Amino acid sequence: MATLLRSKLSNVATTVSHKSQAKMSGMFARMGFQAATDEEAVGFAHCDDLDMEHRQGLQMDILKSEGSEEGGEPPLEGDIHYQRDGTGPLPPSASKEACSELSGQGKPKITAWEAGWNVTNAIQGMFVLGLPYAILHGGYLGLFLIIFAAVVCCYTGKILIACLYEENEDGEIVRVRDSYVDIANACCAPRFPTLGGRIVNVAQIIELVMTCILYVVVSGNLMYNSFPNLPVSQKSWSIIATAVLLPCAFLKNLKAVSKFSLLCTLAHFVINILVIAYCLSRARDWAWDKVKFYIDVKKFPISIGIIVFSYTSQIFLPSLEGNMQNPKEFHCMMNWTHIAACILKGLFALVAYLTWADETKEVITDNLPSTIRAVVNIFLVAKALLSYPLPFFAAVEVLERSLFQDGNRAFFPNCYGGDGRLKSWGLTLRCALVVFTLLMAIYVPHFALLMGLTGSLTGAGLCFLLPSLFHLKLLWRKLLWHHVFFDVAIFVIGGICSVSGFIHSLEGLVEAFRTNAED
Repeated sequence: MATLLRSKLSNVATTVSHKSQAKMSGMFARMGFQAATDEEAVGFAHCDDLDMEHRQGLQMDILKSEGSEEGGEPPLEGDIHYQRDGTGPLPPSASKEACSELSGQGKPKITAWEAGWNVTNAIQGMFVLGLPYAILHGGYLGLFLIIFAAVVCCYTGKILIACLYEENEDGEIVRVRDSYVDIANACCAPRFPTLGGRIVNVAQIIELVMTCILYVVVSGNLMYNSFPNLPVSQKSWSIIATAVLLPCAFLKNLKAVSKFSLLCTLAHFVINILVIAYCLSRARDWAWDKVKFYIDVKKFPISIGIIVFSYTSQIFLPSLEGNMQNPKEFHCMMNWTHIAACILKGLFALVAYLTWADETKEVITDNLPSTIRAVVNIFLVAKALLSYPLPFFAAVEVLERSLFQDGNRAFFPNCYGGDGRLKSWGLTLRCALVVFTLLMAIYVPHFALLMGLTGSLTGAGLCFLLPSLFHLKLLWRKLLWHHVFFDVAIFVIGGICSVSGFIHSLEGLVEAFRTNAED
């Protein structure tokens, strides 16, 4: 009886501890999730949930070990003990619904406005600075593509969320999937039940790592153009930026970084306003005759990738919709966020191009006068450096879960010790990832090429191809003819744009490699 009473008291204490931790983690998750889902489209809430679950898992393991050492009775039926690798058996009475309810305790729900703020951060981030360069090579067709990409990405975001739901036996629409990976696995089941998820994970890792590389590239580019008189090359500035970023390898969570993310996002909006204000001050000199209905056949496909990459947000939409107080408002939220993004991006790209015309550079702030450029670029570099940990940490989480912590399916031994601490060789791999982003930034210091390649490869795949394909595969029996037409058209057009942009971006990268090798 004493042992049973002690077990009950331990369970109660653990439950209270979990609730208090869930509230604190939920508060930080709301701060981070609202502020940190920046242009790289990282599901930061997911990262924070992993951190919370890991801490809870370690506490449950400690409780379990203490109970076994003291010779106590095994836990009562119905108690759920979480294991870090997710392979621990559940009690027979613990249904999937009960587990989901327990895991959802303490997680804050966000309003439609807060969800819209997340999407706005994702598609109105730093990489809009490359849009005027897309107008340079596409003219009015580039403006049309900005509008077209907004419409398509809004539509594919909606159909991706539709793939999370199915009708139950009572004819009610219920959510049966939780993530992009779950949708992909459902499409490939039963023959290849994990193939789709692996494809999505690979695409996600590529996009996240390329985003980190872009941050290093843009940091070196901005600093070099801000202080051209200093005897420091762009490569040297990239090395200095990477030295500042090396502590990211030691990150355990992103709570400290998330506190600065909101300020960085607001500062970026201020910078955009300053650029537009400067352009408006030169409205009398705008070169309207330079904007024509023509395209640069060799470089416009790269511009397609740039525009598509600036709209990528699909990867975290399932998590975002699942955390909304009223998921029925998701469609309305997607409409007004993408309409606002379309208008702001179109105006920003057009006004900036009209100001500098053929002299428009890859990063538009490099066109500003030297007195203004240095101040603006320093703020942008600070934002880039503080934004780097978000995609880096998310990429590390995906790699660790898929390669080192996937239970019996893991390819390598667990990179964490029994006490939950990262092993030395795991830390070495993290440092190697930071160094890899530096090497890519040094050998391919071309912001537009890298952004176009990423948008053509993973951006088009995650935003155009896969959502339309999954929608047709999972819900084709219930789709109306115009939905089928839209899905097929988006898949075909997206495929053509993706292949064309990828080939031209790859050709540009090969040429850049050759130039650097000769130098």
